[in-house]
Amino acid sequence: MTDLGGDQQVQEEVLEGLAEAVNHRKWFSSMAFPYLGDDPIEVGSGFGDYALEWAPRVRRFTCTEAEPTRLRELAERMAVEAPNVEVRQLLLPSDEIGHHTGLVTYNVLEHIEDHVGALRSMANLLQPGSAIVVVVPAFMIAMSKVDIATGHVRRYTKKTMRAAVEEAGLEIEVLKYANILGFFGYFVSAKLLGQAPKPGPVVRIYDKFVLPVTRAWESVFGAPFGQSVICVARTPKK
Repeated sequence: MTDLGGDQQVQEEVLEGLAEAVNHRKWFSSMAFPYLGDDPIEVGSGFGDYALEWAPRVRRFTCTEAEPTRLRELAERMAVEAPNVEVRQLLLPSDEIGHHTGLVTYNVLEHIEDHVGALRSMANLLQPGSAIVVVVPAFMIAMSKVDIATGHVRRYTKKTMRAAVEEAGLEIEVLKYANILGFFGYFVSAKLLGQAPKPGPVVRIYDKFVLPVTRAWESVFGAPFGQSVICVARTPKK
């Protein structure tokens, strides 16, 4: 992907905070399980926390990162914890062609100015008819100083996500919001208070007690809005 820009220290703190949100990670990683195939690729792997949820389920997994320091740390971690994972640098948009069986990209597309070009590049990394699972932050009303510091160009609605995906020539299979209570928590902490998610008791308490309730509710009733937009799109069958 392109250089994500923003304040690297803030980005690191956010990633460390999310690493403590174990229930959140297990919920969101499970959304991609049906679409991985046996040789998937992740665009924007960060510290590799999601990759470690997916890798045991597949024959081979590819992690990618753009930021050189994070890429090196990611490679060192995967060499120890997940021997079936290949780690490499990837910059988008690109002309690279691949034959992966699925692609996951979580909280990455909002950093990329040419998000349609990035989606097309992602599609080129896949076998025909494969799935791209995208998670992005929802609603411009929640755009905050924290978003800007972490390099966000935009936040999405289902409408704007659909427009980008269809312009990229992909067919939408799933398009929904997720994490209703997380939206309120982020809006208050980031938008109103200007505080980025960080490791600590607040994240752990939310993840342990609030997140499971949210997940259970949305599994039955869905979500009319949420902290994230979830999209599963298919590449054209040739």
